[in-house]
Amino acid sequence: MKNIKHSKQRDAIVAFLSERKDHPTADVIYTNIKKEFPKISLGTVYRNLSLLEELGEIKRISCGDEMEHFDYDTSPHNHFICRKCRSVTDLEMDNIDFITTLASNSFNGIIEGHKTFFYGICPKCVKKEKNSIDT
Repeated sequence: MKNIKHSKQRDAIVAFLSERKDHPTADVIYTNIKKEFPKISLGTVYRNLSLLEELGEIKRISCGDEMEHFDYDTSPHNHFICRKCRSVTDLEMDNIDFITTLASNSFNGIIEGHKTFFYGICPKCVKKEKNSIDT
């Protein structure tokens, strides 16, 4: 890969993502980075996110809501997507890599991996629903 010039803006994006567990969208990242770098453009944020993904420093998560979310944790793990607020969070759980073997048992091709998303209602939205029913 070519030499990549150091960028304070890119460092700020990495620092922002490293402190988050909610897998923000590019717009959320842009809004927050703009506080430190008022002249940064959304295009610059997108270019840096693409570069960071290409370098393997972050993961892009496409989860069917037409928005791409970004994750600092590049290790294999599963995600939960709230069908109410569309938030994306890490799902702490036992390893389920055995599903690749299960799928391979009934498939004549070669399965190289999987991405698993769990859907439902997040604790925050459950609490909101409960509070609106109670009032």
